[in-house]
Amino acid sequence: MAHIISIVSSKGGTGKTTVALNLAVAFAEQGEETLLIDMDPLGAVGLSLARSDTEWSGLAELLTGDAEIDGTVVPTKLAPLSLLPRGRLDPLEIPLYEELLLHGTTIADIVARVTGRFRHIIIDTPSGLGAITRTALSVSDYVLLPLQAESLSVRSIAQSLRVLAHLKEEENRRLHLLGILPTMVQLHQDASFNVMKQIWGELDGVLETYIPRSDIFAAASEKGLPVSFLGGPYPPEAVRFEMLATELKGIIQELGGTTGGTDERRQRELI
Repeated sequence: MAHIISIVSSKGGTGKTTVALNLAVAFAEQGEETLLIDMDPLGAVGLSLARSDTEWSGLAELLTGDAEIDGTVVPTKLAPLSLLPRGRLDPLEIPLYEELLLHGTTIADIVARVTGRFRHIIIDTPSGLGAITRTALSVSDYVLLPLQAESLSVRSIAQSLRVLAHLKEEENRRLHLLGILPTMVQLHQDASFNVMKQIWGELDGVLETYIPRSDIFAAASEKGLPVSFLGGPYPPEAVRFEMLATELKGIIQELGGTTGGTDERRQRELI
């Protein structure tokens, strides 16, 4: 069974889509079949990959019955990684898209049709804690909370934790918090460093891995690439996402999930 992970943020500007894309790549680079689903009405994953609104069919067509799942899952040149784009959507039709997402069991059905094909399914949600995000969480096993290393984000994290606690209690008992992921961290700056001290001292579930603020993310976005695909020296920011993938797999295993097709290994000899 796939591990279904929603990437959720109560406010914009946390790097949520950057995390979703680069985490999906990191899982796939480790050889694990991964599907990245773009539920954001703005199509943030497609925009991050420098694709136009009309290039790919996807979730929008599945919701209206104008496409089948096999025709909307997009393979990538990284073999274990596939995408389920938002689909072709006129901005004027976003209210209809939202309405279709919120009613019936469509998302649950879509996810059910692909869980056997992937080890990880990552869902990029819109910013905020609205109905689309809650719909994504209703079909998820795990949630990851990017938290920008600035004071306003720290003040608002309680809103996300409150919603997650309610959903786990009332709607989806299998939902677990994988952790809080600090993003845009600048430890050399006093303001960011002080926020990180507060996060480490006051919040439970903060991951060991954090994502620094770096111009390389803008460079990758300009080229429509994940950071690990940029030419030149291998960027340390890509290593951060490798560390994040490994840390999350460890947490999943502790929570009772499996980290691969099987967790058993044959004995080996070193010499």
